[in-house]
Amino acid sequence: MILTQYYEQRGRLVAEAREILDNIADDADETALAEAEQRHDAVMKKVDELDKKISREERMLAAENREEERRAGQRPLEDGRAPAGGGGGAEERSEEDVQAEYRDAFFEFLRAGADQSNLSTEQRSLLRQGFIENRTQTAGNDAAGGYTVPTTLANFIVEAMLDWGPMYDPGITDEMVTSSGNPFDIPTNDDTGNSAAALAEGADLTDDGSGDIVFGEKSLSAYTYATPWLKISWELMQDSAFNLEAFIARKLGERLGRLANAQLTIGDGAGDPNGIVTAAVVGKAAAAVGAIAADEMIDLQHSVNAAYRRSPKCRWMFRDTTLASIRKLKDGQGNYLWQMGDVRVGAPDLILGKPYSVNDDTPAIATGNKSVLFGDFGRYTVRKVGRPLIGTVRERFWPKIGLAGLIRFDGELLDAGAVKALQQA
Repeated sequence: MILTQYYEQRGRLVAEAREILDNIADDADETALAEAEQRHDAVMKKVDELDKKISREERMLAAENREEERRAGQRPLEDGRAPAGGGGGAEERSEEDVQAEYRDAFFEFLRAGADQSNLSTEQRSLLRQGFIENRTQTAGNDAAGGYTVPTTLANFIVEAMLDWGPMYDPGITDEMVTSSGNPFDIPTNDDTGNSAAALAEGADLTDDGSGDIVFGEKSLSAYTYATPWLKISWELMQDSAFNLEAFIARKLGERLGRLANAQLTIGDGAGDPNGIVTAAVVGKAAAAVGAIAADEMIDLQHSVNAAYRRSPKCRWMFRDTTLASIRKLKDGQGNYLWQMGDVRVGAPDLILGKPYSVNDDTPAIATGNKSVLFGDFGRYTVRKVGRPLIGTVRERFWPKIGLAGLIRFDGELLDAGAVKALQQA
């Protein structure tokens, strides 16, 4: 199995990288040190590339398993009867059946060059159920609206988005999905500083207001973002051998993913989400402009309250070039801060006992930048409105078809003390 080969290859590469660092002599000159670090970085780059392949293969395997389960549920039984839930009457149709019919109508619409006149009455009726009016008052608007993406395609788009950054991933941040985009006010409270005290016999309870719960409020909006036009030839649209679904999912997913991750990472909160870098307070100030020390990583970790450090979503976040620097750091006992996990059993690589996410939209190690984040990313809420939307135009790019993807989302760190940053000098 290709995943097993990837796992074994990854283990060999990590062992090779560790051996390179361990073999650096204490009295090595700068030239030898630089050469060893260059060889180490080259090996670890191969590890990073393998990690991406492993992640894609694991998601593909999961998607194939889900698709096989869906197909198995639709296969007729040996005696010719329809499977349970897939009966003959319209009233017996499952939600999965309805989605499958809508999906077929959606792709037939695309293959017909976005021309509904070539669809059957039933297909037009099905397609209309997924139409969303999205008119603006701006002159020259080519599309009044678009069609919600079929569930299977939406899942592929979201998976492609996750490839381009961690902030849209509900496994890392908190996810709130709403059907409408009205402003959503959320009460906030940080009670980590409050406790209790001993009470002497016969004494009265303290009533000075210090025990009152103080609530704040943060609001999540729904900002709309769109990709540039994606133009596909009419011939490809009509070619049944061409995997239209995979092509659209990959291209729109990558574009939407880059956009969403950037906004949720470095958005300034003025007409866009309040990105995690913007929202995170400084937990540790680095002494250097272009470097990070091991002790500074430890200090940053302990600047976050232990209650947040125990969260299953507590982790580090930084860009890939920063990870290359952190991988070379050792503690006072000569142990590397970075420790290899075991992807075969779902154990991630760790830094000081905590997992990390590589996010290339976080700032680089440079003057005044917040180069490293640490804390409970489950306290950062990403509000998502419905599924992605695809708009189509015919005349503008004729004989090509123009497709554009739209998503609506917002993000905010609801607990200011949950995630803190290391800021360079």
